Amino acid sequence: MLADGDGPTPAAAADRVVAAVRDDPARRLRLAADFYDQRACGRDIRGYRRAEIAFMRWQIRCGVLSPLDTDQPGSPWWRAVNEGLLRDTVEADLLFNGAPGTPTTAGVGLWLTFLADPTPRTWYRAHNASIVDGYLRHRDLVAEEGPLERFFMDVALLRVLYAQCLLIRPRLALGRLAVLGRLLGDPRRRAADLFLSLQNVLPNVYPLAQTGIDKVLADENYLARVMDYGVIAPRIAHLYRSAADDLNEPRVAQLCTDEFPVYAWPYEQRYVWRTDRSPIAIALVRAVVGRPAGADR
Repeated sequence: MLADGDGPTPAAAADRVVAAVRDDPARRLRLAADFYDQRACGRDIRGYRRAEIAFMRWQIRCGVLSPLDTDQPGSPWWRAVNEGLLRDTVEADLLFNGAPGTPTTAGVGLWLTFLADPTPRTWYRAHNASIVDGYLRHRDLVAEEGPLERFFMDVALLRVLYAQCLLIRPRLALGRLAVLGRLLGDPRRRAADLFLSLQNVLPNVYPLAQTGIDKVLADENYLARVMDYGVIAPRIAHLYRSAADDLNEPRVAQLCTDEFPVYAWPYEQRYVWRTDRSPIAIALVRAVVGRPAGADR
């Protein structure tokens, strides 16, 4: 797989590898998993793939990664964002294992940093840089998706940014319970699946039935509602600003307006980020956790 001096550049080789699996979701999954089968600086990194692979299995199960020329076509947007993540890891893999060249994206550079020093912190920066780049690069594809799909795009981004914040800025993420941040946010541990795998947050079919957003919100799991509205919602603006700093990508902060995510969901319908359901439990959680601690680490 490595590029030699007379062969394609690592970037071009990565493009070819990803193109070969583009319309085969199962091979996409294997390519993603294979990246973690190597040892990085003498350390086993397979544990870092658990949430990413779980999320890709959801993508395959609900059909968003399916080819576009079938009776049940996949999502151009989800396919493109996933492809960018795969491409960054393949290029980083090639460079790390000896191919000559330099990273062509910030995400590739951060994946190289992870391979040179595999820690939860370096993994989050690499993974989320690739995801954010995909979000920004493919915003033109959002219009092709239905309204509920657009809502869940913002939900998914909010969740991965919060998961990173749990580990990197636990006081911001959990206030008085900051001591739990590194445990809950470690991508190698099962607890992180709650935020990273998103299987209990996103629907299991694509495209979504034409159900109103109010019904979707009403059907949300009780514990998820308390977490979303009691802990995450009051911190939304801080999360986006801190992610912009952590990823050195100022455009991330522009995906939130007045404390409301606006990547794909319209600001005019911002009421979805507030709720009058489960008021006692949400108020109790907010009282225990406390107000957002700014950008304190």
